[in-house]
Amino acid sequence: MEISMTQLQHPIGSPFSAASTAADIVSGIDLSGKTAIVTGGHSGIGLETVRALAGAGARVIVPARDPDRATAALAGISNVEIDRLDLADAASVAAFGQRVVESGRSIDILINGAGIMAAPLSRDIDGHENQFATNHLGHFRLTAALWPALMRNGDARVIAVSSRGHQIAGIDFDDIDFLERPYDKWLAYGQSKTANALFALSLDKRGQAAGVRAFSLHPGQVLTGLARHLSEEEIAGFDARDEHGNLRVDPARGMKTVQQAAATAVWAATSPQLQGLGGVYCEDCEIAAINTAEAGRKGVAPWAADPVLAERLWLISEAMAGVSIA
Repeated sequence: MEISMTQLQHPIGSPFSAASTAADIVSGIDLSGKTAIVTGGHSGIGLETVRALAGAGARVIVPARDPDRATAALAGISNVEIDRLDLADAASVAAFGQRVVESGRSIDILINGAGIMAAPLSRDIDGHENQFATNHLGHFRLTAALWPALMRNGDARVIAVSSRGHQIAGIDFDDIDFLERPYDKWLAYGQSKTANALFALSLDKRGQAAGVRAFSLHPGQVLTGLARHLSEEEIAGFDARDEHGNLRVDPARGMKTVQQAAATAVWAATSPQLQGLGGVYCEDCEIAAINTAEAGRKGVAPWAADPVLAERLWLISEAMAGVSIA
C-alpha cells in the first residue's frame, strides 16, 4: 500500500528543537570521508552550515559566483574548497557539475541553499522570472549535473532550502513567469519556495532506489543578506528588531540566530533518524506537520506536499531547464 505524504508529514520525535544550533546537531557525528556541496555557503545561514559540516570532518565544496569573495568569507575554516558557479547561467552550472563528476568523487550531501527574496522583476536569459529561475531552476540544473556523483555511494541526501514563505503562494502553472499577471515580488518568492519543496518531493521519488533521498525545509526567520531588497519599512513589518534596534532572537516564534537557522538543514543532511525517509518538509529540526490553517504558521502547506503537483512541476522544469535526471 502506497503511503501518502500526509502520513509521512508528521513529527518523529527529534531530540532537537527550534533553539538548537548547527553545532548541536553535529555534536558526536563524524562526517570524515564524506563530501558536501553547499550553495550559498559563503554567507549568512549557508556559512554556518559549512562551518558545522566541515567541523564534523566533511570536505565541503562551496561554489560561488565570486570565488574571491567566498575565499575571504570562509578564511579560517578547514576542509573547505571553493569553485566557480553562477546558478543563473546554465553553462556555468553544467561546467561545475562536469568538474565534480569527472573528479571521480562521490557527493554525499548537497545543500541547495543559495537564493534571492522579494527581488524586483528581472528575467534570466530564457525569459523566466528570476526568483523562480534562481531559487528553483538553477538548483534543478545543478542537481541533474551532479546526479552521477550523488549516486556513487548509494547513500546521499539532497536538501532544498525552502521557506515558510512557500505558504504565500503555490505554483501558478498557467503563468509561472508573470507574463500575463502583474508581477508581485512576494507571490514570486512564495512560488519559488513552493517549487523547492515540490522539487524535493519528486527528486526523492526518483532517487530512492539509488539511495539518494531528498528533503526540504524552513530554516527560520533571520535577517541576512537575503533581505537586501527589502525596505526598512518592510523589515519593520516583520518585527525583526526590538525597540533598541537589536535583532530579536525568539526561536519559539521562528526568530533565530544564523547558528540556529542553519540547524535544520544540517539535521536533514546528517540525522540518523531520517534514514529510510525522504521527500518531507522539515522545520525546527523535525519533520513538519501539514498546515491547513493560516499562512505564517508552522508546518507545510498542502500544495507544497502534493505529489501530483510535484510531478507536474518536475516535467515543466525539465522543459524549462533543458535537463533531466535519469
